[in-house]
Amino acid sequence: MVVVFPKECLEYDSPGHPESPIRLETAFKLISSSYNIVSPDIANEQDLLLVHTPRLIHKIKTLDFYDHDSPAYENLYHYAALSAGSAIKAMEQGGFSLSRPPGHHAGRSFLGGFCYFNNLAVAVKKSGKKTLIVDFDAHHGNGTEDIFRNDDNTVYISLHCKDIFPNTGEFSEANIYNRPLEYNCGDEIFLTSLYEVLNTALTYMPYEQLAVSAGFDGHIDDPVASLGLSGPCYKAIGSMLRELLIPSFFVLEGGYDPADLAKNILYFLDAFV
Repeated sequence: MVVVFPKECLEYDSPGHPESPIRLETAFKLISSSYNIVSPDIANEQDLLLVHTPRLIHKIKTLDFYDHDSPAYENLYHYAALSAGSAIKAMEQGGFSLSRPPGHHAGRSFLGGFCYFNNLAVAVKKSGKKTLIVDFDAHHGNGTEDIFRNDDNTVYISLHCKDIFPNTGEFSEANIYNRPLEYNCGDEIFLTSLYEVLNTALTYMPYEQLAVSAGFDGHIDDPVASLGLSGPCYKAIGSMLRELLIPSFFVLEGGYDPADLAKNILYFLDAFV
């Protein structure tokens, strides 16, 4: 498996912000000794328009927005489009996109939650394939749900913590399978829930592709959110997804303790080799 890593994603920072470059710098140092690293191309505007409105793209280009959690960094459009390009490269090569900013809180016409463009959604739309999306970030991917709701080619699964940002994902509908879980629910409940919802989603249609929003903030020691998951749980998640035998790619979302993030990504990736 290749790991797609744009080194430029380490260039921007907002001191004290949990979505910091040290997260990926630490992960890269650990992962690069075991996996082949490739660089992405920047996503072009036509790619972004597959998912986002022209107005949102213009706002990010011109920094004409305010969001408390999502700073208007200098050269933001470049970094956000590069992260989307990293997801595209991961889709094309069946790899893992180790990039920032993350994406699953960015909807068709809105940004938020540290996210500007929805990286995974751009890659899925560009592929044109019937796709099962699995999101195991501790926060609900409200942007991904917004983009793919009632999309005939896509099913979206999210397992996430109840009653935290963005306070969505309480219900399932049509092609959306939400499974809100209690804070610190632990490995057994999480893995049982994932098994159940995967089996349900697999009856929806035959899939050509599995796309994974891989958020690691469900780890028990994460400073932002927690589902009480152990490190080895991420290897079990990877093993369960591998057993689906669907061509797959993976895009990093959350995970805010640098040392834990690095180790947990490695647990997850090692399940696929």
